[in-house]
Amino acid sequence: QLHLVESGGGLMQPGGSLRLSCAASGFTLDYSAVGWFRQAPGKEREGVSCINNSGGSTDYADSVKGRFTISRDNAKNTVYLQMNSLKPEDTAVYYCAAKISSSCRVGPWNYWGQGTQVTVSS
Repeated sequence: QLHLVESGGGLMQPGGSLRLSCAASGFTLDYSAVGWFRQAPGKEREGVSCINNSGGSTDYADSVKGRFTISRDNAKNTVYLQMNSLKPEDTAVYYCAAKISSSCRVGPWNYWGQGTQVTVSS
């Protein structure tokens, strides 16, 4: 079976850092663009970041530019989201998703993880 599993969420004080991981099983991410999304209570899901299959192209939402960094290790079949300078408004459930397409801007999101909670609070 095909699975994406997120990990690394938790409770962090404002200004702190967390690193989320998205590990794939049952398929290889080598040819897939992978994205991170988040959904806060009462809000719609929003795209946070995306990385193409080679890691050579990345996109970020304006709200996280300069604070979050997406990366991937295809040897480990894993994509990461390094989140620095966290703010209370970053509180949300974070999901990773993968697509058959190698490009962030082409094709639908085919596979989704179950999400990991990130809470930023003092």
